[in-house]
Amino acid sequence: MTDMSVPPPGLRDPAPPDGARAGGCWPAPPYPAYALTRLSLPEDCTIEGLNGKTVHGVLVEFDAPQRNARVRVGASRTPLAFGFDQFLQLTLTTPVRAHDVAGDAALARVDAAGDVEYRLTLADGRRRDGCTLGHVETDDGLFLFPPLERPGAVQRVFVPRARYRSVSFGRPLGEELVAQHRISAQQLEQALAEQQRLRTRRLGEALVSERVVTAEQLLAALEHQNRMPMMRIGEALIGLGMITPHQLDEALEQQKLDRSLPLGELLVRQGLVSRQDLQTALARKMGYPVVDVAGFAAEAEAVRSVPFVVAHRLNALPLLRRTGRLVVAMDDPTARAAIEELEFVAQAKAVPVIAPAADIARALLATYERFGADTRHGPAAGDDGDGDALDASQLVASLEQQTAIDRDDEPAIEQSDNSLVRLVNTMIVDAWMQRVSDIHVETHPGREKLRIRFRRDGVLRPYLELPHTYRAALVARIKIMCDLDISERRRPQDGKINFARFSPQHRLELRVATIPTANGLEDVVMRILASTRPLPIGELGLSAPNLERLRRAIHRPYGLVLCVGPTGSGKTTTLHSLLGDINQPDRKIWTAEDPIEITQAGLRQVQVNPKIDWTFAKALRALLRADPDVIMVGEIRDQETAQVAIEASLTGHLVLSTLHTNSAAETVTRLLDMGMDPFNFGDSLLAVLAQRLVRRLCPHCRTTRDATDAEVQDLLQDHLHVFFDDARPDPDKVLADWNARFGRDGRLPWHEAPGCTHCDGSGFEGRVGLHELMTVTRALRRLVVTRGSVEQLQRQALDDGTRTLRQDGIEKVLAGLTTIGEVRATSNV
Repeated sequence: MTDMSVPPPGLRDPAPPDGARAGGCWPAPPYPAYALTRLSLPEDCTIEGLNGKTVHGVLVEFDAPQRNARVRVGASRTPLAFGFDQFLQLTLTTPVRAHDVAGDAALARVDAAGDVEYRLTLADGRRRDGCTLGHVETDDGLFLFPPLERPGAVQRVFVPRARYRSVSFGRPLGEELVAQHRISAQQLEQALAEQQRLRTRRLGEALVSERVVTAEQLLAALEHQNRMPMMRIGEALIGLGMITPHQLDEALEQQKLDRSLPLGELLVRQGLVSRQDLQTALARKMGYPVVDVAGFAAEAEAVRSVPFVVAHRLNALPLLRRTGRLVVAMDDPTARAAIEELEFVAQAKAVPVIAPAADIARALLATYERFGADTRHGPAAGDDGDGDALDASQLVASLEQQTAIDRDDEPAIEQSDNSLVRLVNTMIVDAWMQRVSDIHVETHPGREKLRIRFRRDGVLRPYLELPHTYRAALVARIKIMCDLDISERRRPQDGKINFARFSPQHRLELRVATIPTANGLEDVVMRILASTRPLPIGELGLSAPNLERLRRAIHRPYGLVLCVGPTGSGKTTTLHSLLGDINQPDRKIWTAEDPIEITQAGLRQVQVNPKIDWTFAKALRALLRADPDVIMVGEIRDQETAQVAIEASLTGHLVLSTLHTNSAAETVTRLLDMGMDPFNFGDSLLAVLAQRLVRRLCPHCRTTRDATDAEVQDLLQDHLHVFFDDARPDPDKVLADWNARFGRDGRLPWHEAPGCTHCDGSGFEGRVGLHELMTVTRALRRLVVTRGSVEQLQRQALDDGTRTLRQDGIEKVLAGLTTIGEVRATSNV
């Protein structure tokens, strides 16, 4: 039987003729009868635009190498240039005849060959059908030759390559089978319907429906997912009709209160979608493969990459490991925290796929036992566990079993002990996962246990306690990790741990300080310096007026912008957010920092090192010779740095820096007291942003009620007390403004959080910033030049629209972000 979907010999694509790509040439039909046919310009033509409209004209040039056709339209004398991507079809209206060049014998051979049907699918999905006497397809496009009524006469049609997706020739196989009575028309319709269903079904759905999932199929599904366009989960759920745009907007607003909660999980908790609906959207619209974990043969290398205790806690099943990628089945593949922890412990990029939570839970134990893994403590039997980040409670239990606590002469543990090495790694991993800022290792004399505490959201919380025999070994292990002298215990030492040496997956550094304490012991404090992306300036928590004024200042071509506050108040984060807002390709931005905590593309960042006399002042002088537009100095610590920064801002550069002062007004007097010239300083200063961080109310357990009159009056007095008597605003106007912005039914709200499992019963989760922005006006600059007092500067700033830290905090209390107790604890005025 002849397959009619394949063109007969003589009609298949020949090699493109030499003239097909030559400027001014057009290929002829692929028959000897037309061999001498050449394009003779000018030629009458029609050209069909992208809007479907056709105009008549004269083709004066056809330049295939440049992908350009020049057509004179209507009475115009000047031809128009049409790129091949600007029209759908170009047709030469003057026909070409075979016997014109080769005689009747050649014409008879053409008639015997006959014309062939073609089906052309355009770029926009529309289809065009027709007949052609052969065709030529080149890199430029498709040349067709529709036959005319006159024997041997054909038209010449050109369709640019960019304007069609595919083309096929000959009668479809199904129609040929029907014509030969091999199948019925009804059978053909059923087969076509099934073919269409299979074509529209995603690869992941096909794998699941067949319930046969192999490693090859899964890798193919992941490759298919990589080629899919990016789509957000909210768009996917709307596209499937599972939620409405209004419901999505509400969920996004709610998510702003807790960035750690994935949107999909939030929608499930709100009851808007089921977990099965969420997985359907992830599979159908976002292309996540769905795996039958019960029938999938997980590979040993993947399973041994993740300890059982971690896999069990995250309910994640490792499946494959290929070229540094770990494919792992999860209930929610958008859970970023879980994915990052898997990447950390496996030291590989985690690629999530979908499986129902119940199926994963059932398959976990059997899979790990099949490969001989210890399902009680994590690593497989025989593994030494070096570098594995295990569950801390399991490790502590192991340590206590190894230590003879009831004896007085128990031996001290060595710093190289495998359990201790894993414990230190686990401690750092846990701290990073919990967004801890500092790790405190506290040693005590005698048999008292070693205590480790985490500082999170500004508050210290216990983490774990260890037997006293690990006291010296734990401190020594940390010293070795940051290359300090383990024999020196009488003097404090400073160092850094580059944790990428122990886990290449994470760019994580820790700044380490050892402090000698009583009885010849040492404490260790480690600050986590995780390299992160900068926050968008709109997510800093600035009020709308402050955000507008600050943006106006940083978009000035030159001047000095300062961010001030105590240690740990988020100054560096704010500066990098400001830099991210002005980071454009036409600006050269240099930073001098110690240490570099946040990185972003487009910045040239320099690490200062006072130990080798590479100070902020020297770095700043060097950067001024490197053609900067913007310079960020990590901190102004001395008179020299301040002097160079002011000089740089006066010579056409925008300079951003930090200072340790309590308020915006005090910053001015502090720099003047350091010996700055008041005239130069007054001319250079653009703005001073003072800030603090307070704990944010937990969004999971926050409750709201109407504020009592006493509570409202307390807030009002707190807001007004900073104003001088002759400039104090009307209390009724302040209350009216609060009610307009925060009130409900004429009453101001009062927010509280009793505590829940999400916030460990504290009622707080995360932190929010309080800001006091002082922008320099003419009146304020006059006070700077005349060395005005802090009170005078503060009064003028208030008149110019500045709101103090306390006043900004009160507005955040009314917005339900924090409590008045938190605000008063961190702001003096």
